[in-house]
Amino acid sequence: MTLPLIPPMLATPGSLPPAGQDSRWAYETKQDGQRVVAYLEGDGSILLRARSGEDITAAYPELRALGEALGATPAVLDGEVLALDEQGRADFQLLQPRMGLAHAPARAARQAAKAPVHLIVFDVMHLGSQSLTALPYARRRAQLERLGLHGPFWSTPAALVGHGEQALQATREHGLEGLVCKRLDSVYEPGVRSRAWIKIRNMRSEDVVVGGWLPGKGRLSGLPGAVLVGQRAAGRLRYVGSVGTGWSEAERSQLAALLRAAATEVCPFDPVPSVVGARWVVPRLVGEVRYSTRTRAGLLRQPSWLRLRPDLAPEDAAADIPDDRV
Repeated sequence: MTLPLIPPMLATPGSLPPAGQDSRWAYETKQDGQRVVAYLEGDGSILLRARSGEDITAAYPELRALGEALGATPAVLDGEVLALDEQGRADFQLLQPRMGLAHAPARAARQAAKAPVHLIVFDVMHLGSQSLTALPYARRRAQLERLGLHGPFWSTPAALVGHGEQALQATREHGLEGLVCKRLDSVYEPGVRSRAWIKIRNMRSEDVVVGGWLPGKGRLSGLPGAVLVGQRAAGRLRYVGSVGTGWSEAERSQLAALLRAAATEVCPFDPVPSVVGARWVVPRLVGEVRYSTRTRAGLLRQPSWLRLRPDLAPEDAAADIPDDRV
């Protein structure tokens, strides 16, 4: 490869910029996919590298045609590979089977024919013979939009300058993962987690019933390392995942006492989840958890504990989980 190797710039978790600085920022939808850097040599070829630097080109054969999109002009592009659901929204659960196929091109080709991915392009770091990393975001973005990268399996969604509050609200209303705020004057910092890019993840919260726990290890020995939680659906307590973060030491110790008092040999979840080393409890403790989204199987992604809800009965922790999702 003759193009320079450029690790992707990373965003820092945070909140919206102050209202008085709103016009100095651009806002892009945060997508739930796999970050990639695409290298187009200008000879029709394409090389895709994951954030780790691994060559994952073979996992996404439907993106090969992007190598011809700019003709003889070499380029390095930053973007995100998505798998879209029936509503056209990114679904990480759909993407996961594709992510492991970088060394299985035959399987990748079959999957591409059944459920093709889509590449969102949001930055350009090199174009022709010129590095663009020292240019401000606004100029790089203008260069990118002039390339007209819109094809059957890739696109360049618009970025909104200003109106951050409205942009964030729109992502929440449409059930999207969140927002990335990018300072208009920011240069591209390869491999750096920068405050010039801020990511805001839309988190949801729901009530759950504790039905079990997993013993902690190391400094958490004798305490719960995670609790196993469920929600009522169709008359049964459905397992929706394990929660291992969000407590202070005092809160974890308090929870340990409550779990010991509720111990039982009977699993309260229906169906019984395959969790090695699980300790079951009578499902009477209700808690509130925060999470990013649900998997297609109904499990909570990235859950963290918020608080106990002694004011709620287990029947109050209900969710709409169709039978075919567990």
